[in-house]
Amino acid sequence: MSLLSRLGLSLFAAACVLVPLAGAHAAVVPDAIKDLALGEADARDKALSAIVAAGDAAALPFLQSLLDGDIKVQGDNRVYRVTGDQAVDLLTGKAVKPLPADVEEVVVNNRFRRALAGAIAALRLSSSDRALRAAAARALAGGADENTLPAISAALAKEADPEIRASLALTQASIQLASPEAATRLAAVRALAQSDNAATKTLLTALLARRNGAFVEPDASVRSEAARSLREVDSRLLKGDLVARVFSGISLGSILLLAALGLAITYGLMGVINMAHGELIMVGAYATYIVQNLFRQHWPAAFDAYLLAAIPAAFLVSAGVGMMLERTVIRFLYGRPLETLLATWGLSLVLIQTVRTLFGAQNVQVENPSWMSGGVEIMTNVVLPWSRIAIVAFSGLVLTMMWLLLTRTRLGLFVRAVTQIRPMASALGVPTARVDMLAFGLGSGLAGLAGCALSQIGNVGPDLGQSALVDSFMVVVLGGVGQLAGTVAAAFGLGVVNKFLEAWSGAVLAKIAVLVFIVIFIQKRPRGLFALRGRTVEA
Repeated sequence: MSLLSRLGLSLFAAACVLVPLAGAHAAVVPDAIKDLALGEADARDKALSAIVAAGDAAALPFLQSLLDGDIKVQGDNRVYRVTGDQAVDLLTGKAVKPLPADVEEVVVNNRFRRALAGAIAALRLSSSDRALRAAAARALAGGADENTLPAISAALAKEADPEIRASLALTQASIQLASPEAATRLAAVRALAQSDNAATKTLLTALLARRNGAFVEPDASVRSEAARSLREVDSRLLKGDLVARVFSGISLGSILLLAALGLAITYGLMGVINMAHGELIMVGAYATYIVQNLFRQHWPAAFDAYLLAAIPAAFLVSAGVGMMLERTVIRFLYGRPLETLLATWGLSLVLIQTVRTLFGAQNVQVENPSWMSGGVEIMTNVVLPWSRIAIVAFSGLVLTMMWLLLTRTRLGLFVRAVTQIRPMASALGVPTARVDMLAFGLGSGLAGLAGCALSQIGNVGPDLGQSALVDSFMVVVLGGVGQLAGTVAAAFGLGVVNKFLEAWSGAVLAKIAVLVFIVIFIQKRPRGLFALRGRTVEA
């Protein structure tokens, strides 16, 4: 290849590299480049405002380079963008090599840095990428000024995402509240009345404050409108808070229901005071942990499906442990409640120590599948986690299956017969000993399902079942022994009441208040909310 040919190829390659560097800033006119890189503060502000007002996203590369310190200047008429060992004169578009030795850094103080960051965020509002627009809206919420107002207004006019629109509307109003014109401030206050963001309350409250004996907001009509808007926002925030607390109560009630359903079988239907019920919940949680580890080691690509396999595993393992306890210990103690209580308490200690020996005394980590991460935002201050929504749905499914089992199957018929009149059921050929074992296994398996659910929202450790046991007994006793409807009503009722009491008095005092209420209630209604009716009870 001739020298001329090689020279031509070299020039072509250089052009391919440098032309895009120059073209990236072609949207910024030379005068604006000189003002931003070489001008004084007023000239910079004017140039930056013009760029933002134009809303041309093609200026983003230059502004980002300026913010990153990639722009260099020489004297009063040369501005370079330096990338590695490549440099481009932004005023002429020509490549510069080597870079002059007397180039200087552009002085970017904190004030100019904030203005640049705000301008970049404002221009990014026109991006087609939703995540980029959301990030820009969050950035503007923390430090926007009146220069970005045209870009924010333009973005609001075409933005369809409700979350981004709410953020931009709040930012726009906060800027307009600083306007010297009362009409502009009044319009901003009226716009804020439609917000359900807690930060809106802070903006409106500031307008009604006094400083040195005078109102911060001098115009009486603006203050009056601010007071009205504040009442609307307070009302909307209160509704959101009520929705959040009710959902939290339902979520807690679902957990209580799962924990108490098994006890409703073993204690409510069989009359066995099973102090090891909490440890059967713990066994289900550890079964979930084992299934998770098996999926992580052998089927990592299908990890998100591990919970679907953990549900039957937790049920079967806890049911197996429960039936083993019933066959070896509890079957010899029917009709002897004190001995049963002491024996099952000893069994609970054995199960706790066994788990500590196998898995250690520290909590183990159980991860949520990706489809249970995050949540759904129904209001700005109300986010419903997918994990809690899944548990509410799961508890409803388990309750439905329990009802079908007890009312539509042969085993359910036998369980209800043995519960009501054991001698008559035995005389009619019902295998009462086998029914006892299966019923106890069913209750234990339900405890395992509760452990599987609890593993998704809390720590899994040897002491997991201790707190769940007390709550389970409270639900069963309050609802009425042997009544599934009572168990459901008590679980959700206690869950909702407990969440409202926590907001008023704290978690500890709320728990004490609930216990006192149950003690008083049982004194007045010993059989609970739904008393079991039948010959045995009526006799």
